[in-house]
Amino acid sequence: MSASDQRQTNAEHRGTSAEQQGTSAEQQGTNAEQRRRDAGRFPVEKSEDEWRRALSPEQFHVLRRHGTEPAGRSPLNDEHRRGVFRCAGCGQPLFESSTKFDSGTGWPSFFRPIEGAVATSVDRSYSMERTEVHCSRCGGHLGHVFPDGPEPTGLRYCTNGAALRFEPAA
Repeated sequence: MSASDQRQTNAEHRGTSAEQQGTSAEQQGTNAEQRRRDAGRFPVEKSEDEWRRALSPEQFHVLRRHGTEPAGRSPLNDEHRRGVFRCAGCGQPLFESSTKFDSGTGWPSFFRPIEGAVATSVDRSYSMERTEVHCSRCGGHLGHVFPDGPEPTGLRYCTNGAALRFEPAA
Protein backbone atom coordinates (compact mmCIF):
# COMPACT_ATOMS: atom_id res chain seq x y z
CA MET A 1 0.00 0.00 0.00
CA SER A 2 1.40 3.40 -0.94
CA ALA A 3 1.83 6.13 1.65
CA SER A 4 -0.95 8.07 -0.08
CA ASP A 5 -3.33 5.09 0.08
CA GLN A 6 -2.44 4.49 3.72
CA ARG A 7 -3.12 8.16 4.53
CA GLN A 8 -6.56 7.93 2.94
CA THR A 9 -7.41 4.54 4.48
CA ASN A 10 -6.37 5.51 7.99
CA ALA A 11 -7.27 9.21 8.06
CA GLU A 12 -9.84 8.64 10.80
CA HIS A 13 -7.21 7.20 13.14
CA ARG A 14 -5.35 10.42 13.89
CA GLY A 15 -4.56 11.37 17.48
CA THR A 16 -3.50 9.30 20.44
CA SER A 17 -6.58 8.50 22.50
CA ALA A 18 -6.54 4.81 21.52
CA GLU A 19 -2.82 4.60 22.29
CA GLN A 20 -3.50 5.88 25.79
CA GLN A 21 -5.85 3.03 26.67
CA GLY A 22 -4.70 -0.08 28.54
CA THR A 23 -4.90 -3.65 27.29
CA SER A 24 -8.55 -4.74 27.24
CA ALA A 25 -9.91 -8.30 27.29
CA GLU A 26 -10.87 -7.79 23.62
CA GLN A 27 -7.30 -6.81 22.73
CA GLN A 28 -5.80 -9.67 24.78
CA GLY A 29 -7.93 -12.18 22.84
CA THR A 30 -6.94 -10.61 19.52
CA ASN A 31 -3.29 -10.62 20.56
CA ALA A 32 -3.41 -14.29 21.61
CA GLU A 33 -4.74 -15.13 18.13
CA GLN A 34 -1.98 -13.03 16.54
CA ARG A 35 0.72 -14.78 18.62
CA ARG A 36 -0.57 -18.19 17.48
CA ARG A 37 -0.48 -17.06 13.83
CA ASP A 38 3.01 -15.58 14.27
CA ALA A 39 4.53 -18.79 15.72
CA GLY A 40 7.37 -19.91 13.48
CA ARG A 41 7.25 -16.71 11.44
CA PHE A 42 10.23 -14.76 12.81
CA PRO A 43 13.97 -15.50 12.74
CA VAL A 44 14.30 -14.93 16.52
CA GLU A 45 11.92 -17.07 18.55
CA LYS A 46 11.84 -17.76 22.28
CA SER A 47 9.39 -19.40 24.64
CA GLU A 48 7.23 -17.18 26.81
CA ASP A 49 9.45 -18.04 29.81
CA GLU A 50 12.60 -17.12 27.87
CA TRP A 51 11.10 -13.75 26.89
CA ARG A 52 10.05 -13.12 30.51
CA ARG A 53 13.61 -13.77 31.70
CA ALA A 54 15.17 -11.61 28.95
CA LEU A 55 12.90 -8.56 29.30
CA SER A 56 11.78 -6.24 32.09
CA PRO A 57 8.09 -6.59 33.05
CA GLU A 58 7.22 -3.42 31.09
CA GLN A 59 9.18 -4.56 28.02
CA PHE A 60 7.45 -7.95 28.15
CA HIS A 61 4.03 -6.28 28.41
CA VAL A 62 4.71 -4.05 25.40
CA LEU A 63 6.76 -6.33 23.14
CA ARG A 64 5.11 -9.69 23.78
CA ARG A 65 1.58 -8.73 24.94
CA HIS A 66 1.04 -5.79 22.57
CA GLY A 67 0.73 -3.38 25.49
CA THR A 68 1.13 0.39 25.52
CA GLU A 69 3.22 2.36 27.98
CA PRO A 70 1.70 5.56 29.39
CA ALA A 71 2.31 8.65 27.25
CA GLY A 72 5.28 10.77 28.32
CA ARG A 73 6.92 8.04 30.41
CA SER A 74 9.82 7.08 28.14
CA PRO A 75 13.17 8.84 28.56
CA LEU A 76 13.67 8.21 24.83
CA ASN A 77 11.24 11.07 24.14
CA ASP A 78 14.12 13.38 25.09
CA GLU A 79 16.87 11.45 23.28
CA HIS A 80 18.39 13.73 20.64
CA ARG A 81 21.85 12.30 20.10
CA ARG A 82 22.93 10.72 16.83
CA GLY A 83 22.56 6.96 16.85
CA VAL A 84 20.24 4.03 16.27
CA PHE A 85 17.09 2.90 18.05
CA ARG A 86 17.13 -0.90 18.35
CA CYS A 87 14.52 -3.47 19.29
CA ALA A 88 14.70 -4.04 23.06
CA GLY A 89 13.83 -7.69 22.46
CA CYS A 90 16.39 -8.80 19.87
CA GLY A 91 18.66 -5.82 19.23
CA GLN A 92 17.73 -5.35 15.57
CA PRO A 93 18.33 -1.77 14.34
CA LEU A 94 14.89 -0.23 13.71
CA PHE A 95 15.16 3.55 13.31
CA GLU A 96 17.99 6.01 12.61
CA SER A 97 17.96 8.99 14.98
CA SER A 98 17.77 11.32 11.95
CA THR A 99 14.18 10.09 11.36
CA LYS A 100 12.97 10.88 14.90
CA PHE A 101 10.70 13.88 15.43
CA ASP A 102 8.61 15.39 18.23
CA SER A 103 5.02 14.44 17.41
CA GLY A 104 3.62 15.92 20.62
CA THR A 105 1.97 12.57 21.44
CA GLY A 106 4.19 11.51 24.34
CA TRP A 107 5.74 8.55 22.51
CA PRO A 108 8.97 8.42 20.48
CA SER A 109 7.97 9.00 16.85
CA PHE A 110 9.79 8.40 13.58
CA PHE A 111 8.92 9.10 9.95
CA ARG A 112 10.78 6.13 8.44
CA PRO A 113 12.13 2.80 9.73
CA ILE A 114 15.36 1.24 8.52
CA GLU A 115 14.54 -0.74 5.38
CA GLY A 116 13.28 -4.23 6.22
CA ALA A 117 13.48 -3.66 9.99
CA VAL A 118 9.77 -3.52 10.71
CA ALA A 119 6.66 -5.28 9.46
CA THR A 120 3.02 -4.36 9.86
CA SER A 121 -0.25 -6.11 10.53
CA VAL A 122 -3.87 -5.06 10.98
CA ASP A 123 -4.86 -4.32 14.58
CA ARG A 124 -8.62 -4.45 15.13
CA SER A 125 -8.60 -3.88 18.90
CA TYR A 126 -10.73 -1.12 20.46
CA SER A 127 -13.39 -1.54 17.75
CA MET A 128 -11.24 0.23 15.16
CA GLU A 129 -8.72 -0.74 12.54
CA ARG A 130 -5.13 0.49 12.84
CA THR A 131 -1.79 -0.57 11.41
CA GLU A 132 0.38 -2.24 14.03
CA VAL A 133 4.17 -2.10 13.66
CA HIS A 134 6.38 -4.92 14.90
CA CYS A 135 10.04 -5.93 14.69
CA SER A 136 10.59 -8.05 11.59
CA ARG A 137 13.22 -10.14 13.39
CA CYS A 138 11.44 -11.16 16.63
CA GLY A 139 7.84 -10.01 16.08
CA GLY A 140 7.93 -7.71 19.11
CA HIS A 141 5.12 -5.12 19.18
CA LEU A 142 6.54 -1.62 18.69
CA GLY A 143 3.44 0.55 18.29
CA HIS A 144 1.36 1.79 15.34
CA VAL A 145 1.88 3.82 12.18
CA PHE A 146 -0.40 6.75 11.34
CA PRO A 147 -0.70 8.90 8.20
CA ASP A 148 -0.08 12.23 9.97
CA GLY A 149 3.71 12.46 10.04
CA PRO A 150 6.09 14.94 8.43
CA GLU A 151 7.53 14.83 4.93
CA PRO A 152 9.14 13.09 3.20
CA THR A 153 6.89 10.10 4.08
CA GLY A 154 3.86 11.67 5.76
CA LEU A 155 3.95 8.78 8.24
CA ARG A 156 4.25 8.73 12.04
CA TYR A 157 5.63 5.53 13.55
CA CYS A 158 4.32 6.02 17.08
CA THR A 159 6.57 3.73 19.11
CA ASN A 160 6.60 2.56 22.72
CA GLY A 161 9.89 3.59 24.30
CA ALA A 162 9.89 0.32 26.29
CA ALA A 163 10.18 -1.53 22.96
CA LEU A 164 13.37 0.37 22.07
CA ARG A 165 16.99 0.57 23.15
CA PHE A 166 19.08 3.55 22.01
CA GLU A 167 22.66 3.07 20.84
CA PRO A 168 24.58 6.34 20.43
CA ALA A 169 26.81 6.78 17.37
CA ALA A 170 30.50 6.17 18.05
